[in-house]
Amino acid sequence: MATIRFEGQESEVPDGSRVMDVCEELGVPFGCHDGICGTCMSRVVEGMDNLEGKNDKEEDMGLAEGERLCCQCVIKGGVVEFSLD
Repeated sequence: MATIRFEGQESEVPDGSRVMDVCEELGVPFGCHDGICGTCMSRVVEGMDNLEGKNDKEEDMGLAEGERLCCQCVIKGGVVEFSLD
């Protein structure tokens, strides 16, 4: 099982899961759910290596180092902590 943290809360998901549903439950704001609007852009505080690499939608968004779109992330395992700051 993998662990996703946001704003002092955490939830477990199976390894290899998309993080979108859990992040939404934990309070990450979402708009389109499809990697177009950038509303769910978050900074990865811990565990960047525990996420699959950026997909084409994230690359097209031009995200800075350490930033990801929660609607596009897949967690390989371990712990990943997101922050909006």
